[in-house]
Amino acid sequence: MSRIYDEEWLGSRLRILRPAPQGLVQAAQELPDARRSLDEIVARAEADLAFRAALIADLEDALTQAGFEPGPRALEELRKRFEAS
Repeated sequence: MSRIYDEEWLGSRLRILRPAPQGLVQAAQELPDARRSLDEIVARAEADLAFRAALIADLEDALTQAGFEPGPRALEELRKRFEAS
């Protein structure tokens, strides 16, 4: 026996919840751009061996020289991806 919930019922239940923490909201908003940047950096490193070597040698400097400004989490993720290289 399934129950069908309408929008008003769902809305009333959602209003009961506390608002999401601001940090979580901000992180969720920044995530798509961060993923695009990471994907762009990785794709470039796959296509350009000199860029890849520069990333492995000095990640932050290579990214700065290439015009990227990744945050601490992005840097951590990139280090993980390129450490195995």
